Amino acid sequence: MSAALTEPVDRVGKGWTTSLSLANVAIWVGWYGPLQILLARQAEDFAPGTGMSKETLLAWVTGVGAVVSLAANPFFGALSDRTTARWGRRSPWIVAGAAGGALSLLVLAGASGLWLMTLGWCLVQLTLNAAFAAVTAAVPDRVPRLQRGAVGGWIGAAQILGAVVGTGLATAAGGIAAGYAACAVFTLAGVLPYVLRHQDLRLAATDQPAWSWRSFARGFWLSPRRYPDFAWAWVTRFLINLSNALVLLYLLYYLRDRLLPHSRLRSSGGTPIDDPERGVLILTAVDSVALLATVVVGGVWSDRVGRRKPFVRWSGVLMAVATALLALWQTWPSAIIVAALLGVGLGVFMSVDFALMTDVLPTALDRGKDLGIINVANSLPQVAAPALAAPIVTHLGGYRVLYGVAAVVGLAGAVLVGRIRSVD
Repeated sequence: MSAALTEPVDRVGKGWTTSLSLANVAIWVGWYGPLQILLARQAEDFAPGTGMSKETLLAWVTGVGAVVSLAANPFFGALSDRTTARWGRRSPWIVAGAAGGALSLLVLAGASGLWLMTLGWCLVQLTLNAAFAAVTAAVPDRVPRLQRGAVGGWIGAAQILGAVVGTGLATAAGGIAAGYAACAVFTLAGVLPYVLRHQDLRLAATDQPAWSWRSFARGFWLSPRRYPDFAWAWVTRFLINLSNALVLLYLLYYLRDRLLPHSRLRSSGGTPIDDPERGVLILTAVDSVALLATVVVGGVWSDRVGRRKPFVRWSGVLMAVATALLALWQTWPSAIIVAALLGVGLGVFMSVDFALMTDVLPTALDRGKDLGIINVANSLPQVAAPALAAPIVTHLGGYRVLYGVAAVVGLAGAVLVGRIRSVD
């Protein structure tokens, strides 16, 4: 049997973890530079004459891209599972995906209208998901079970850092085209240390399954009856991510329409906060600091005690309690406290739940595809949240009800972790 299909037992070193984390930073720069800054600027430029507002145009473009992302991640994960190149299963897809992502960002840089903008963003989602699927699958390929919490923590921190760096590059570049170019260069350069310094595991041709479109397509369905732990792990991640997406979706509107008119918002220095965008920035900073403070610590602690479910369960409970607090106590101080609690809970959840996901993968042959299916539980809530939140806010009780529903959804995800039987 190929080494690529065996359970890893040798711990990976700091160099390997650092290179893989940098590759994650690079991929997230390619996503979040456009998402946070550049696509919104283009939407402002292209909206006149389309009959759409800039908000509608941006939602349409990102929504189409999200659909591409949902399909691309498991698809390319499955292709990498079956790759027998001499450079390994994952590295060819990391390089091809990052290179394709860089070229796609340059397409966006030269976009002159809505349709080319949409095409460019769909290509970015397609190619960078190919790289991300391969990078993610490298962890169960190479990392032993009781090191995956720590590695997952560093990857989680890298993803947050990638969002910050991407936003910074897009802002500092000085223009839309320059911003895309800067993100493109960083995306491609950031994956090179991993693929150049660390040899990937090869899949022998004799271990490659026989190809047929029918069996390939059928592989994307994993029966919950046959693989119940995988199914419950997917449901847990989906519900907790959905809860978090419901909290974040209308945060700007919540501050502007609810808190600002009904309370005197003051910063720590006592200066009145009359700008909801500034309020969002403060809450995001508090959340990010708390997340970064716990994401690695939580993963390392989980590895040392050899347990996963208690960390996932109680981090989910903490986030649910924080969300309920937002529903019951709607003031600026409570929003600061909630942001900190959500950051602490999400930090532990990101690292330990990632390790838990790798522990319930059905087969070594399909790690990339199965992790791609798991990643759908990250992106699908971004599609589902607007459909749930809009009618609640406009017709069913407003923000108190929205955050109450989000708390119940998150708590359900935390409780259902107990249905996973094969992992302590």
